[in-house]
Amino acid sequence: MNIPATPYQIIGPQRDEVGESPVWHVGQQALWWVDIEGRRLRRYRPADGSLAEWTLPERTGCIALTQDGRVIAAMESRIACLHPGPDGGLDDLQTLARIDHPAPNMRFNDGRCDASGRLWVGTMVMDRPEGSNLGGLYCLDERGLTGPHVGGLITPNGSGFSPDGRTFYLSDSHPTVQKIWAFDYDVQSAQLSGRRLFVDMTPLPGRPDGAAVDAGGTYWICGNDAGQIHGFSPSGELLRSLTVPVPKPAMCAFGGPDLRTLFVTSIVPGNPALDPAGLSGALLSLDPGTPGRVEPCFSRFPTAHGH
Repeated sequence: MNIPATPYQIIGPQRDEVGESPVWHVGQQALWWVDIEGRRLRRYRPADGSLAEWTLPERTGCIALTQDGRVIAAMESRIACLHPGPDGGLDDLQTLARIDHPAPNMRFNDGRCDASGRLWVGTMVMDRPEGSNLGGLYCLDERGLTGPHVGGLITPNGSGFSPDGRTFYLSDSHPTVQKIWAFDYDVQSAQLSGRRLFVDMTPLPGRPDGAAVDAGGTYWICGNDAGQIHGFSPSGELLRSLTVPVPKPAMCAFGGPDLRTLFVTSIVPGNPALDPAGLSGALLSLDPGTPGRVEPCFSRFPTAHGH
């Protein structure tokens, strides 16, 4: 099936090696994201078109934002709270939690805040093409870092919550898995239960990478390697697919003044022939025809840190 290309814009001249974790901050009217392999934190403000970047001390798989403009960064060995300075330097970096991975060469990957301000974040083994299922899903809140609440993951991705906060989505984008699951979620107790298969993406174009849920509950997930973004209904039915001009869209996020812009980060493929347009690594924006939701800020700091 030939899906027509979705009209898009390229934002800025910068290119990410592995662009991930776009998050819109409503108070700042700004999009934040990371380049994992480039070890960069980036910010884009649509109102004036300004772009800023900061160098990070470790690969950072995902970020969350706080109301007052700090950045929570889930890195290789720890989750830290950063104060991005005006000159591209970090004014402060405070470790909130360290993780003792079950194997060497692991890092945090995709993550998402729940409605109450906790951060749920996955871990993965780096640089193992055949995969290693030692990854897990962890939670950061007043208790510190707990988990794994879900184990046996190779490349955890696709985290997201339904609009009512009662369903949590999680994917494993490794080529040998390519599945998305749904869980029942109790936001009071932070308990996940009732894990079930939401979508098996094996027969569909692309591997299930990062995701966003819109105001109507449609779950949008990047089809990595296929240059598409798929929208699934809450029952797992494929509603629409958007085509983007990069082979490896990585993660999407709703933003803009009316939350009607879908921002998409992307990855530069190892084989340049896969990217004839030469746009890989760019930040894209497009109109999916549906509004998104405000992403919760992180607020449940570990009590030892006295916030």
